[in-house]
Amino acid sequence: MSDSQVLEKAKEWGDCLPAMAPDIEAARRLPGAVADGFREAGFFRLLVPREYGGLETHPLTFLDVIRDVARGDGSAGWNVMIGSTTGLLSASLPESFAKEIYGDGGDSLTLTVGVTAPMGRAEKVDGGWRVSGRWPFGSGSQNADWITGGCFVFEDGEKILNDKGAPDVHLMMFHKDQVTIEDTWRVSGLCGTGSHHFHVDDVLVPEGRSVVLGGRTRVRRPLYQFPMLGLLALGVSSVSLGIGYAAVDAFSELAGAKTPTGSRRQLAERPMVQVDVARSVADLRSAEAFTREVVNEAWAHACAGERLNTNQKANLRLAAANTTHKAVEAVDRLYEAAGGSSIYEENPLQRYFRDIHVTTQHIMVANPIYEVVGRVQLGLPAGSLL
Repeated sequence: MSDSQVLEKAKEWGDCLPAMAPDIEAARRLPGAVADGFREAGFFRLLVPREYGGLETHPLTFLDVIRDVARGDGSAGWNVMIGSTTGLLSASLPESFAKEIYGDGGDSLTLTVGVTAPMGRAEKVDGGWRVSGRWPFGSGSQNADWITGGCFVFEDGEKILNDKGAPDVHLMMFHKDQVTIEDTWRVSGLCGTGSHHFHVDDVLVPEGRSVVLGGRTRVRRPLYQFPMLGLLALGVSSVSLGIGYAAVDAFSELAGAKTPTGSRRQLAERPMVQVDVARSVADLRSAEAFTREVVNEAWAHACAGERLNTNQKANLRLAAANTTHKAVEAVDRLYEAAGGSSIYEENPLQRYFRDIHVTTQHIMVANPIYEVVGRVQLGLPAGSLL
């Protein structure tokens, strides 16, 4: 499947998802039939190497697919984001486990999801790791084949440190049958992501069926020079961008049909409304343009066979945070301009408003990222968030 083909499928899904959005929200998860449709469309294989049945797309294709699906429904776009970015682990696993989980060529339909935060404990034992832990935000876990959880690792009761003296974090991969999913996802926005807590108790993970967070990938082609957390952050921002564009569409339709109480003019004829729409479109398109600029710059560097430097990683994170927060500004502006109409359940603006304010709470695009990037700009050490 080519990049153009998967992009076309994303647009098709983006067109049909708005009609499903209320039901997805009410179910608090992505329906299995929709998840299966996403599997067949290749959305969860975007970042998987070709030798394991993946599409190994250009990073911008990955971002565009997420944006177009999220334009149809934010929760659906979030599920695509989580499933596709978790697929990056396939480039770091030993070949035997990568083939077992993702497939040996062909069109793999595997869905992997997970949480990078080290909320688990893994104790070294003969043949692997004994793992227990509980993780929040297990988006898409009800539809997944494999679920990963970040863990601090121990040997003989002592935490294992890396060569920089910091604790190692391993992303342990659990088969779905090893995981218990808890019914905890009752939230204000992105309700349909199914981001429940999950836990494992004294599960054996074989040696090699885990990935060291921040370690070098085994596959060294250009896509895999991009840091996993950087692509994750950009994926979150693409969900925000899709929600922002959806809000522009919904508001434009409303403004052309609504005559506010006490007015003789349609909402669309008000000069301040016209200004609000123009500013919102400018915020979204300029943020997206900045993202495309820094991704293309990093891609050219990676295609030259070089690892991304600190400034390039910082620019990727800055673009992701900026896009998310500019999309929030755009949605907030349109929500307010719509007046009382925006609060009714049948008006999708209220859902876009709630959904987009959940995206800002993800640590990959939260306000502290600006501080990290500012440190890089000022010539100071960035720390570990890049």
